[in-house]
Amino acid sequence: MDELVTAVRIARPEDAAAVARIYIESWHDTYAAILPVRMLCAMTPKGQAARWRAAIRARGREQVLVAESDRHGIVGMSSIGPSRDGGLGYDGEVYTLYVDPAFFGRGAGRALLRAGFATLRTRGFSSCMIWAHARNPVRFFYEAMGGRLVAERVQRLMGDPVPEAAFAWRRLALAERSPAR
Repeated sequence: MDELVTAVRIARPEDAAAVARIYIESWHDTYAAILPVRMLCAMTPKGQAARWRAAIRARGREQVLVAESDRHGIVGMSSIGPSRDGGLGYDGEVYTLYVDPAFFGRGAGRALLRAGFATLRTRGFSSCMIWAHARNPVRFFYEAMGGRLVAERVQRLMGDPVPEAAFAWRRLALAERSPAR
């Protein structure tokens, strides 16, 4: 597939429905065989749009970014802010990073991660981490981007145990991909 030309910007309140759609579709696509169906079905477009609209409007601790394409509109979303696990030694965190499943592997995730790092730098952060479901196949994207596995834990979501893995960057810089041969 060809590289998708995307621009990353700070989300606006009117982006909330698109952000919610990508969030829900990504969860359904990625976690269908990993998480209980009742957990996935509990996410509604109305509820997620309200959650994301509130986060976008607050512009406080969490900052929401969107990746958009001229041809396809919003194709990815991310949220960033201060680390919620200060004990691990990283000051910034990517809370979420999701790309519309129809656009996987076309550069939107890389663009979001790069823009997230740049935004964290401007906010005074020097390092970053992200928690991913331990069985999420996309977790290898973080390793390909230079993230190192630094911790594992089990969280509870709706009462169910969910194993997670933390990937981190000591400096807010991505690994450069080697040229294709």
